[in-house]
Amino acid sequence: MTTMDGKKDGLWENIKTIIYALLIAGLFRTLFFQPFWIPSGSMKETLLIGDFLFVNKMAYGYSRFSCPFAMCPFDGRIFGTEPERGDIVVFRHPGTGADYIKRLIGVHGDRVQMRDGQLWLNDEAVPQEPAGEFVEVYERQGSAGQFPRCENAPVGQGGECRKSRMTETLPNGVSYPVLNISDGSPGDNTPVFTVPDGHYFFMGDNRDNSLDSRMPRQVGGVGMVPFDHLIGRARHVVFSAEGRSLFFVWTWRSDRLFTRLQ
Repeated sequence: MTTMDGKKDGLWENIKTIIYALLIAGLFRTLFFQPFWIPSGSMKETLLIGDFLFVNKMAYGYSRFSCPFAMCPFDGRIFGTEPERGDIVVFRHPGTGADYIKRLIGVHGDRVQMRDGQLWLNDEAVPQEPAGEFVEVYERQGSAGQFPRCENAPVGQGGECRKSRMTETLPNGVSYPVLNISDGSPGDNTPVFTVPDGHYFFMGDNRDNSLDSRMPRQVGGVGMVPFDHLIGRARHVVFSAEGRSLFFVWTWRSDRLFTRLQ
């Protein structure tokens, strides 16, 4: 016969097991890898809405933003390692506190400018080569249900949404695709930005659809991002869902399973 004390002991053991599991999961998320889901199209075609990935939190060391709710009890950064141009980085937005993912373009001391849609770095044009078009279906995407922006707009629902694609190559040899939606967009021509010490300059690969370091925080941009706001580096897409939820397994994109990011 099971006693009341025995039931209480069994319940307490179950509660302890759940607590230990949560602590282990929290420790794993804080120290090693953080899951991240792509909610917007600012990094197309490198990252698509619905991509699910793990961010390597060991890549650049740890700051208070490495912990959930920025609760790590220290200032600055420990075990810090400098990121490199071209890295795809998750960071904490200095203004809103939201987690963002963009490509690192400028490190401290760099001079960054956009001229007629082309990136200039330290007063030299960053080479771009034509690479055809990026084509996607004009339909609602992700949990927000937003339609993509198209260079060939207007496009009817279900039609082909096209964007010009270029391959851009940074001075350190990192190459990646960038997309164009329209000429003369607000981010196509900018002043020269000089990246201060301890900060970084980020941009989205979908250049006309990205609020990034080209825009001040007052209008939704991120401005210059301090080193301690960096959370980690993204290297692989684990899986990807083109439907409204990651749990809709039948909408997973089989061609993006375990895709290595450029």
